Amino acid sequence: MFKITNYGKDVVLKVLFVTLAIDAAAFIVNIAEVKIILLGLSLFLLVFTLYFFRDPVRKLPAGVTPDTIISPADGKVVLIEKIANNYPGFFEGNELTQVSVFLSPLNVHVNCYPVSGTLKYFNYIKGNYIVAFSHKSSEKNERSEIGIETKKGKKILFKQIAGFVARRIVVDLRLNSTVKAGEKFGMIKFGSRVDMLVPMDTEIKVKIGDKVTAGISEIARFR
Repeated sequence: MFKITNYGKDVVLKVLFVTLAIDAAAFIVNIAEVKIILLGLSLFLLVFTLYFFRDPVRKLPAGVTPDTIISPADGKVVLIEKIANNYPGFFEGNELTQVSVFLSPLNVHVNCYPVSGTLKYFNYIKGNYIVAFSHKSSEKNERSEIGIETKKGKKILFKQIAGFVARRIVVDLRLNSTVKAGEKFGMIKFGSRVDMLVPMDTEIKVKIGDKVTAGISEIARFR
């Protein structure tokens, strides 16, 4: 069943009005070539918008444990590296491992929680709009930062990062609430990136270039 995410229904409605206006213009125009171009544009806008805001049903794979970290986004792994711990109030230690996933405009953009636990950290930063595949976007762009602590005391922080095209981050959460792995909580509208920060002893299960699926692909495992 094709489903549109609630986070995008306002945009779909606006695009529908735009396409109806284009269709009306096409109906008025008597030049066949112009009529075809307008109708083609209208169809493209509507189909692309519906496709972009699709919200497929996802089920956690078998074998998921409390230590399993599931991808919060669809896309391609573009970075795995050690970084300095800039969140001493949340993480212990001097370094963290960062795994970054780039989302193209053709990927599903609805995000889900990578682990089950309690929401312990949230921060929204109004930043710039560097292209999302640039690693500078992690610290320069508009982003939300979300931290979860599992029942075992393991912690992960992940970021929704806006890109050059993406201009709106949607997030629906409440601090200190209990969340479940695979549960949807928001999206980034049009081309974007998600960074995951985990302790250094976390076992990474992906490599650069791997394609991952939100709510299904295993990114890492706590030790």
